[in-house]
Amino acid sequence: MILVVVEHDAGAIATTSLEALTFARALDAEVHGVAFGDGGEAALETAGEFGVRMGTHISIEGGYAPAAWAQVIVDLVASSSPSAVVAAATDRGQELLAHVGARSSAPFVANCVAAEQGADGWSVTRHRWGGSLLEDALVRAPFAVLSVALAVVAPDAAGEPAAVTIDELTPSASADDLRARATRVDAPGGGARSLTDARLVVGGGRGVGSAEGFASIDALADALGGVVGVSRAVTSAGWRSHAQQIGQTGERIAPELYIACGISGASQHMVGCRGAKKLLVINSDPDAPILAQADYAVIGDLHQVVPAITAEFERRRG
Repeated sequence: MILVVVEHDAGAIATTSLEALTFARALDAEVHGVAFGDGGEAALETAGEFGVRMGTHISIEGGYAPAAWAQVIVDLVASSSPSAVVAAATDRGQELLAHVGARSSAPFVANCVAAEQGADGWSVTRHRWGGSLLEDALVRAPFAVLSVALAVVAPDAAGEPAAVTIDELTPSASADDLRARATRVDAPGGGARSLTDARLVVGGGRGVGSAEGFASIDALADALGGVVGVSRAVTSAGWRSHAQQIGQTGERIAPELYIACGISGASQHMVGCRGAKKLLVINSDPDAPILAQADYAVIGDLHQVVPAITAEFERRRG
């Protein structure tokens, strides 16, 4: 049996957790979901479409508290003896599993892309150096603690959805475990959509030229129903928020289409967009490294090409 931490936003299950559930289902036919907080029941019911048959909804005081949440999972491990604990390699998933590993004296293997249980333990393959290297390792432990690399496993429903049997758990947490906790969550303003869930992303890099130059990038994203992302050079220049950064130190994306405008293709950035199904590059430099990864390319001035694409799309849409 595999325990999977299911992250959600008021009951709406995170795409990254659907990836983790799909990963876990390939390891073991029995997947047990664990969800914390308000809306956790709804998230577990959705998880039934991805192989979960049993779930535990945990209500614990004080909102997200990594040490307190980890202790609950450690207690669940003691009572149910899973072969592995799995979560998506989000900031929260990584932090939570690090605490679980420390408290249970089990090795924590981060950013896994594949795993298999054998007689000697778990054989795992994981990303290292931001995804530029793959490492094979053998984990010898009573159970494995694994985070699933983002935008690597495509969410895949199990087939016919099944009703999930959900246990309710209301544990008490020690004062020490609640010393570090989230007291407030501020959602992005302006109805911002998530880069990690977007089906289409329009990216802008240093070649956009200025903060004002992003007007055409924003217009194209709006016309196509997509989300704007940026390179590290853009956030370093202060043109856009770090929340929009794609790359090793930003968000990992896996859209159906990524339109990269004025982005050279540094390895740090390519780590973040390697999950894109198709890559369209718009760049004035015919020797830009990103062109080697492109499915389609337009060599030209993005300030002419991008508005032309937007205008043509709007013309055809009527």
